[in-house]
Amino acid sequence: MVCPLARFIHSQTHRRPTMILRTTTTPLQQQQQLQLLLLMLLLPAITMAKTVNPTGDPLQIQIQPERGLPEPRAYMPDAQHLDFVYHDHEELTRFLRATSARYPNLTALYSIGKSIQGRDLWVMVVSSSPYEHMVGKPDVKYVGNIHGNEPVGREMLLHLIQYFVTSYSSDQYVKWLLDNTRIHILPTMNPDGYAVSKEGTCDGGQGRYNARGFDLNRNFPDYFKQNNKRGQPETDAVKDWISKIQFVLSGSLHGGALVASYPYDNTPNSRLLKGICRSSALCAMFQTYSAAPSLTPDDDVFKHLSLVYARNHAKMSRGVACKSATPAFENGITNGAAWYPLTGGMQDYNYVWYGCMEITLEISCCKYPPAYELKKYWEDNQLSMIKFLAEAHRGVQGFVFDPAGMPIERASIKIKGRDVGFQTTKYGEFWRILLPGYYKVEVFAEGFAPREVEFVIVEQHPTLLNVTLQPSKRIEGIGGAMGPAGIGVGVGPGPGVSPGGIYRPIQAPQHYRPPGPGPYAGSATSDNGIFSTISNGLNSLYSNIFG
Repeated sequence: MVCPLARFIHSQTHRRPTMILRTTTTPLQQQQQLQLLLLMLLLPAITMAKTVNPTGDPLQIQIQPERGLPEPRAYMPDAQHLDFVYHDHEELTRFLRATSARYPNLTALYSIGKSIQGRDLWVMVVSSSPYEHMVGKPDVKYVGNIHGNEPVGREMLLHLIQYFVTSYSSDQYVKWLLDNTRIHILPTMNPDGYAVSKEGTCDGGQGRYNARGFDLNRNFPDYFKQNNKRGQPETDAVKDWISKIQFVLSGSLHGGALVASYPYDNTPNSRLLKGICRSSALCAMFQTYSAAPSLTPDDDVFKHLSLVYARNHAKMSRGVACKSATPAFENGITNGAAWYPLTGGMQDYNYVWYGCMEITLEISCCKYPPAYELKKYWEDNQLSMIKFLAEAHRGVQGFVFDPAGMPIERASIKIKGRDVGFQTTKYGEFWRILLPGYYKVEVFAEGFAPREVEFVIVEQHPTLLNVTLQPSKRIEGIGGAMGPAGIGVGVGPGPGVSPGGIYRPIQAPQHYRPPGPGPYAGSATSDNGIFSTISNGLNSLYSNIFG
């Protein structure tokens, strides 16, 4: 295709010029007249090149790397379908439905529930197999706008959808990603809060909460501290969603800072004020605001995932503070609890309950910046959002089978030394993001003997690992008989042995529960009184400032 500038110059240079050079002029005058003529010809074309570009910037040539898969190309929006403006819920719905109708082979649209005020919580699947799970393809997700007054992520996810569907046939990297991954995108988890938020408001809490005044990122079950917040329809919908799909990787997009934050968001702080207080609200208040790292068994992986996003971002890895009074983050990443602890966060829930590696992505210093800045936010985040999802293909993946080659559903798996468990899908699949090294995987399933398998992770490609479990054996007699895997069985049915003599391996916990004072998986009562009120008030104030 001939670019407009070349076409214009061709048309101008192949017609009779309006200025005739007289032979009576001197050579110097002729040269000056030629320069003037060229300037007159080129100036309209240059002006046109600047004005027809819908982004308002001069056109730029993108250079593609030749080795391996090329980098994702810069996205030029289709002005007829999506522009860099904020979209209300009706406009968002129309865009998603139109995209699904226009690209039925790449997208599928579904709702996981409704908000308090009845707005659908839409999820768009983008993949070359959008309507059903394809065996061997990991499921990943993005969640935007959990805080209603932080809508930059909401718009970035709409543009990401547009970029994927319009670039699938021309961008090799996108084609590979969509051919090998099922990407679920929930642009807004809090549409009611967004509806009452105001553009241009960089701080404050208006629109942050749902229609009942609940902070949805403080509304999930928490291990470290009992969460007495009543469950909300939006969080209940998300919990049900991730219980049905074995997500491998997830990102939650926020605003108010510029950093990639990783679990844990909360901490028991068992050493703090030891010997002074145990469970009073005053003690809890000081514990909440003592910022210290709270590291997961997969801390190396979480740091890596956060760095992938930060380093592919235009600014995040510089670690520059948004304001003089706000913290700066080395390399643009932070442990959540080291920044500020919170109870009931979504990323900890994803990880502890379901083994899904989720990080929180704070992508704008201003919570709700003016719409004219959205294009720049897209340029800053486009590469990061794509490269982050590709990390689902790092580590180990495979299947768990029985001796007949049939998949074993809901087999419990954990990497030895990393006691956060996860489970196989109904097809026996599993995935785990790991960095290069030597590992052991432990596999348990009801009615089968447990098994350990060693494997190696390399940088270049994921390790494929299939595990076959053998059925449990009947234990003949008692007194010194040997169970599977050389496990000695004493007199009478010991641990894992049923009264009928069938060996049943002691089931590993489905999900890791970190050491602490005790699990608080559901809602419970909490200390009341003035100090509890002060603690909750400080928590709300800090959240409104930082995200």
